[in-house]
Amino acid sequence: MKFGAVPVGEAEGAILAHATSAGGKRLRKGTRLDRAEIDQLRAAGVETVIVAVLAADDLGEDSAATRIATALETRNIATRKAATGRVNLHADGAGVFTVDRALIDAINAVDPAITIATLAEFAPVRAGQMVATVKIIPFAVPARPVDEVVALCTGREVFAVQRFSPKRVALVQTRLPGIKTSVLDKTAATTRARLDRSGSTIVFDRRVPHEERALAAALGDAVTGSDMVLAFGASAVSDADDVIPAAIRLAGGAVERFGMPVDPGNLLVKGRIGDVVVLGAPGCARSPKENGFDWVLDRTIAGLDVSERDIAGMGVGGLLMEIASRPEPREKATRPVDLRPHAILMAAGRSSRMGGANKLLAAFDGRPLVRRSAERVVASRVRGTVAVLGHQAGTVGDALAGVSLTRIDNPDFADGLSTSIKAGLKALPADAAGALIVLADMPELTTADIDEMIAAFEQKGGRAVVRATHNGKRGNPVILPRALFGAVESLEGDTGARHLVESGLAEVIDFEIGRAATVDVDTPEAMRRAGGVLQD
Repeated sequence: MKFGAVPVGEAEGAILAHATSAGGKRLRKGTRLDRAEIDQLRAAGVETVIVAVLAADDLGEDSAATRIATALETRNIATRKAATGRVNLHADGAGVFTVDRALIDAINAVDPAITIATLAEFAPVRAGQMVATVKIIPFAVPARPVDEVVALCTGREVFAVQRFSPKRVALVQTRLPGIKTSVLDKTAATTRARLDRSGSTIVFDRRVPHEERALAAALGDAVTGSDMVLAFGASAVSDADDVIPAAIRLAGGAVERFGMPVDPGNLLVKGRIGDVVVLGAPGCARSPKENGFDWVLDRTIAGLDVSERDIAGMGVGGLLMEIASRPEPREKATRPVDLRPHAILMAAGRSSRMGGANKLLAAFDGRPLVRRSAERVVASRVRGTVAVLGHQAGTVGDALAGVSLTRIDNPDFADGLSTSIKAGLKALPADAAGALIVLADMPELTTADIDEMIAAFEQKGGRAVVRATHNGKRGNPVILPRALFGAVESLEGDTGARHLVESGLAEVIDFEIGRAATVDVDTPEAMRRAGGVLQD
């Protein structure tokens, strides 16, 4: 093929390289010029055009792309018609994409004019999704390299969609005192949504204490009538003999792998009871965001064996999201010098159990509760404070007049606590090291309590979650490290930070502050016990 400028009179039969206007008509790039078009160009005063002139042994771009696409040996993949030197290939059904990387590399090494691009290996795909494209870069290519590519493809499957085989899935969750039913319900809902892409369904759903014998008994029941078991622990697996792996063995099964080089997803457990695969889910699997659990789950449902060696080989490309507990050299340059967190005062609630009164305006020693809470937070070592307002924002905002903080309105406050957390985080400066999430209705929380929690946060380098407790019972407030800010977007409805804290994405430090961690005033009776007086 020859490419370049030629006189218009010599361009008949050549391929136009660039769109060109001629007598009010626009000739598109790739147009093969015939006599009528040559006359139009001359009449318009065009003297030369940039064209491609094919040699006798050249194949046009569409012909070459079609020949190569036809030679590709694939499964469950449909080939579309060539256009502008490109043939796209699409999945015939939902599944997992597999590819012979060595063969793709060999094809792409034949001639720079011939290219094939595909999805990443083991990518989940939906029916109709494009999985690969064959593209001839110039307008034509000699037949010889096309023949060479066809020869490479003979007798070798280049890529395929391993179709999902819908599974009957058993879901078992363990629980510890203090875990709300709503957290377990949301995990079940997220898991159902995750299984939807493969057409799999949950046929068994049980919740048991976080103890290996109770879990083993549930696993023994779960394998009957199911093809796969998913086990979510109330606490992250920290050892090969922890509750989930121990329960698998106690139920007569075997643990094939604990831990994987994918973040998030490190704490995955893979085992088997008889012929049934058991996956111990890492905490991050409670979130709908992609994590290592998805990689193993999808491949298993697609009928692909996921061996211990396969899991060990997932490290390259396994860094999916920054997490607080992962130290990196670059963090030394970018981590804020000041590790004190900013505070987000949650003051948007509707006080729905107060019979019409706003609990945040209740008087404590003559001051509105919201003001007293704000003053104690502002007096602490936090770098700054944002108060998130919603219900009766004007009145609550007036109660905060003169307090050194930033007030913002959350128009979506009625959709739940998660919306206020998101709004508060968006109002923090870009260099915020963490966020202290403080409920404005905790009358016994003191400035000293907050300062002690901040000290614990600093001691951990700003990488850990610090959560207030009372006699081991989880409470509030909680400090979230900056590395978890992005994950807050996964929160929905009236769930606070607890779901995120228990996700396993960061180390959690439980910090004992006594009664202050659990005393709130959600009802008139609780308000009276705490010494507050509701205002009409």
